[in-house]
Amino acid sequence: MGSTAASQREHKGGGRRRQAATGGPAGSERALTMTQQQAERDRPAVGDQQAGQDQPTIRDEQAVRDQQAVRPFIERFASVLVEAGVPPMPARVFSALLVTDSGRLTAAELGELLGASPAAISGAVRYLEQVGMIGRQREPGSRRDVYLLRNDLWYEISLGRDQLLAHWANAARDGAEILGPDTPAGRRLADSHDFFVFLRQELPALLERWRAHKAARG
Repeated sequence: MGSTAASQREHKGGGRRRQAATGGPAGSERALTMTQQQAERDRPAVGDQQAGQDQPTIRDEQAVRDQQAVRPFIERFASVLVEAGVPPMPARVFSALLVTDSGRLTAAELGELLGASPAAISGAVRYLEQVGMIGRQREPGSRRDVYLLRNDLWYEISLGRDQLLAHWANAARDGAEILGPDTPAGRRLADSHDFFVFLRQELPALLERWRAHKAARG
């Protein structure tokens, strides 16, 4: 009996100490309420959580925006080339290669990107190769060809125009001789000959200036 009474006194004393530490029953309720209020303040609102999940980041928006702008730009740049005399399909193929980071695409990839048939792609790349605007390589370990832009794209294209200018100059000279230098048509062709010769003479120096400018620019 003595030990039972001592145990009851110890239990009551422990209860009083716990109540004193929390301010009694009322203090315990206040502490619990404060903890719940703090948790509510720290918890993000449901709307904020949904906004964070539903709204793309700035980087995602930029990626989407860029991707949406690629196809219109291909068509826009192709139209510029068409105005300069390049046929429409070769212009589209060249523009597609231009906007590709690697500057390399297979015929199948070109067809998928442009929504064009294999025959249309085949004719376009054949034309671009003939005029020196693109090159062709065989993929290692594969039978597929890869069509690619040259390293210094516009420099190479301009350099390839030397032979074209030579053909134009020779044709204009022949025409001037046939028509006679004293006729209006003959003089027109003689001027054309002189202009093409002038371009051929100036083009190498101009291209070297470009290479020096590019090297200085880094």
